[in-house]
Amino acid sequence: MFDVKPFETRFVAAVAHFVEDLKKVRTGRAHPSMLDSVQVEAYGQKMPLNQVANVTASEAQLLTITPFDPGNIQAIAAAIRNDQSLGLNPSDDGRVVRVPIPALTEDRRHQIVKQTGEKVEDARIALRNIRQDALKDAKRLKDSKDISEDDLKRIEKQVDELMTRHNAEVEMLFKDKEKEILTI
Repeated sequence: MFDVKPFETRFVAAVAHFVEDLKKVRTGRAHPSMLDSVQVEAYGQKMPLNQVANVTASEAQLLTITPFDPGNIQAIAAAIRNDQSLGLNPSDDGRVVRVPIPALTEDRRHQIVKQTGEKVEDARIALRNIRQDALKDAKRLKDSKDISEDDLKRIEKQVDELMTRHNAEVEMLFKDKEKEILTI
């Protein structure tokens, strides 16, 4: 018998991945997860920023980074400055690194919405791939006479319902994020 649960789990995981991608999109407000991609050269190797410092959003337009070891402060500031995709210019006072988040222009907001649309398409592709895998497995079972034609139709209907539900969830998440980005 065919079980759609593993595929449902994969659909949920794809949507969760999309949600994580959305968290990285800048909306004009400071958020500690904005710096999740930053790798700091510390102790002779590259490490994620959150392993060498505490990142907080002390104000709506300012991130404050407190290193666990004050000797890494220059490396942290340099790592943030060198990540061109962030476009941020940190400053340090010897104890903490302050990263002002510049206000977004209207053009930049529309550009970010466009980039977010690309993430939506990636999520849809992931969902379609999971759907194809499920239908392939069901067809293989039908070909080996483990399930009937009626079972195959029922499975296709279940998978399509899952696909529709998760696609709608991705679309709703995108609309919410778009509204958030365009709100000044």
